[in-house]
Amino acid sequence: MSDEPTETPEEATPQEDVTKAWQATQDQKSKAGRLRLFAAIAWVIAIGGEIAGIVMLLQGRFDTGGLPILIGLLVGIAVFAIAGSLLWKNANKHDPASKEDGFKFFFQNQLGAIITLIAFLPLLALILMDKDMDPKNKQIAGGVGAVLAVIAVLFGVSYNPPSVEQYTEDMNECARQINAGEATTACSPEVAEQAQEIARDAEAVAEATRDADNPNGRDVVYWIAPPDGEKHDSPRVFHLCEDVSPLRDKDVVSGSVAEAYKQNAKRITKQLSMEQNQCGFQVAE
Repeated sequence: MSDEPTETPEEATPQEDVTKAWQATQDQKSKAGRLRLFAAIAWVIAIGGEIAGIVMLLQGRFDTGGLPILIGLLVGIAVFAIAGSLLWKNANKHDPASKEDGFKFFFQNQLGAIITLIAFLPLLALILMDKDMDPKNKQIAGGVGAVLAVIAVLFGVSYNPPSVEQYTEDMNECARQINAGEATTACSPEVAEQAQEIARDAEAVAEATRDADNPNGRDVVYWIAPPDGEKHDSPRVFHLCEDVSPLRDKDVVSGSVAEAYKQNAKRITKQLSMEQNQCGFQVAE
């Protein structure tokens, strides 16, 4: 097998995903879960306010008065609907959906707007169709409700929703910036931890593979080829060259640290000194 590193396809661009896909950490998933729980509670309260308003409408409570109560209900519905939407969108920042599932991606990101419509439309429809309500009160309540509904829906819409794909791209760029010593403009809190893992391993490989021909080290590692040609189901170790004892008589592939991560070879060997000797690299004193 050739010792040459796997070449990046010519058509690849700097923005192409060349590492493992981003995944939410357990901490991020826990934060997202708590935020979604609070969002659900806020939405339940909003819909509960709507149900209360519908019941009072059907009882004729607003036929000749009670306008302040009705306006108060509409305001309360809007407040809790907006609060739920903001909490839900914050949760999506910690644990976004993937664009691969278009329906889930749309539903998860626009759920705030959907719930808000559910919390407002039935009540507004009943207000406008109520033949017994004072016309002036109907006009005021309908107008206020419509304005509040529009505002709440606008808060619920996610205009630039996060995605696993976007976070993967950001993670790759963050790792590149760390390795290059550039300003880490792409290292948002959501992607920084994973990017630092990639950058740390790339630096360790460079340090271990420095020699006279490559004073800055190399970004080439070797790992057991995944059986399906895509990636391993469980994380694997990558090595400094294909001649090390753990890779003997194995089907081996090579590439950058980032490419190793893509195939789920995402941990550098713990036997660096042994592999430096076996590969002919200078062992640090």
